[in-house]
Amino acid sequence: MEKKMNYIMISPHFPANFEMFSVRLDEAGIRVLGIADEPYDQLSPGLKSALTEYYRVDDMNDYDQMYRAVAFFAHKYGKIDRIESHNEHWLVNDARLRTDFNVFGFKNKDINKIKYKSVMKEVLNEVGVATARGRVVKDFDDAKSLADELGYPIILKPDSGVGAGDTYKIYGETRLKEIFDESPKNLVYIMEEFIDADIVTYDGLTDQDGNIVFSSTLEHNKAILDILIDHSDMFYWIPQEIGEELEAVGRKCVKAFNIKERFFHFEFFRSKEDQSIMALEINCRPPGGVTIDMFNYANDIDIFKEYASVVKTNKFKAEITRPYTVAYIARQDHLRYLHDDNEIKEYLGDKVVWSNSVPGIFSELMGSLGYIVRATDEAGLFEAIEFVIAKEEDE
Repeated sequence: MEKKMNYIMISPHFPANFEMFSVRLDEAGIRVLGIADEPYDQLSPGLKSALTEYYRVDDMNDYDQMYRAVAFFAHKYGKIDRIESHNEHWLVNDARLRTDFNVFGFKNKDINKIKYKSVMKEVLNEVGVATARGRVVKDFDDAKSLADELGYPIILKPDSGVGAGDTYKIYGETRLKEIFDESPKNLVYIMEEFIDADIVTYDGLTDQDGNIVFSSTLEHNKAILDILIDHSDMFYWIPQEIGEELEAVGRKCVKAFNIKERFFHFEFFRSKEDQSIMALEINCRPPGGVTIDMFNYANDIDIFKEYASVVKTNKFKAEITRPYTVAYIARQDHLRYLHDDNEIKEYLGDKVVWSNSVPGIFSELMGSLGYIVRATDEAGLFEAIEFVIAKEEDE
């Protein structure tokens, strides 16, 4: 009888769409063990069914509790084969647990280059991938000196951070000083020149040997930082083709960061003038929100099932043909739209493949109501986007 793999899923319930990782791993014959601080009774029926056992801790930030949970599972079920959360927030703790229990994947020694933006820049520059000029700044005086050198506006962000949190676009010294006066003294910032370019991504999944078995890309209507500042419409989409230079640079990054049996989400600047690519940030996790579901809608596949296959057999079995281009469209509560939900679904029909309200923790960026639409070509996709975001004043 084949021995079952033991896969510990950290925070298996969050975000809700990531529950499918546990479901598909279980269906593949892998023993899925969950650890989180959520009461068991509040887990969904589907997730409960997928988990062989669930260990609730009081505080996931308390490493001793997390260690004891893994030790309990190891004692009861034998060697732990995988520990994963697919979540940026738990990246360091995941690696620490893998190190302590000698589990496949990123360990303590790997964390600096995938967590700290300053170290990312060093790795990228070593392999010839361009990055924005900038460095870590020690204090306001150091930041002022570098800002004078780079020229305003400048971008200031945490050296270790998630998404656009605590990220600022600064136009002058007064605002720069305010930020340093208001920020925690232990928060380490990196400052970079402002790059006026489009934001594109290179996303995908690697097998256990580091081979890319799935790849995709995203384009945004505007920079995420600008969306947060303006509280404006947001949409992003998956084109049907990945540009040759983006593909080449993305593959170079996968190799440089030694990404194995992991999702990746790399962000790049693409010049509006010559389309050249410059790295913005490396993320060794799936893209956030419902983007992972968009992979499925764009390709008519089940990416969660394919991930389980890679974990168990090191094979990605689905054929990638990219029959659709797919967009996520966010609607904001404070804007007055021309068409209501019923009109959108009646007019667009089966182009609307998903719609839902967005939980408060995500709504600042992802809108209060989100739609996923798809079409067989870009013209059809953008017609759908324009219909969803049309405003009353646009009449």
